[in-house]
This record gives sequence, C-alpha cells and structure tokens, in this order.
Amino acid sequence: MNRISANEVRKVAKLARLNLSETKIATYTGQLELILEYVGQLEKVDTTGIPATARTVEVTNITRQDSVISTPVREEILNQAPQREGSFLRVPKILAD
Repeated sequence: MNRISANEVRKVAKLARLNLSETKIATYTGQLELILEYVGQLEKVDTTGIPATARTVEVTNITRQDSVISTPVREEILNQAPQREGSFLRVPKILAD
C-alpha cells in the first residue's frame, strides 16, 4: 500500500499556497492515503483489450444549421441606437490602435 506522509501533505499544501493547520494536515494525510489505496485497487484491474477513451458515455453535440433570417424590425432597431453608420450600429472604440 502506498503511504503518504504529513511532510508530503505539507509540501503539496505549500505548492498550492494553502495555509493548513496541523489538524487539517492530519485529516488530509489520512484521506489521501485512502485515495491512493483505492487507486492501487484500480491498478490491479485487467484492462487488456479495452480501448482507451476520454469518457464512458459517447457525447454527440446536437446543433441546428446556421441560417440567415431576415426580420422586419431591423430598421426599427437601428433607429433606436444612439449612433448609426449606414446599416450598422456605431459603438465606442475599445481597443487601441
């Protein structure tokens, strides 16, 4: 079984910039040992013949086709803009040259 020491937990906490009390370090040491024990069990599982995958369930993205739809209120919207330039809304410049 893989053992993790309190010093290793302190080192990881320091790298993560976490200020942990000694009580928390003791708690996390025990929890991390349990996690490593579980991972050790998973390492024993025979995965021969099982293809590598990023997820257990295949995900398909369902999207509609993009299409241009004209709207009769375009001019009405453009006329409500504080500034207009032809068929476009004029907005303040936000990027430097």
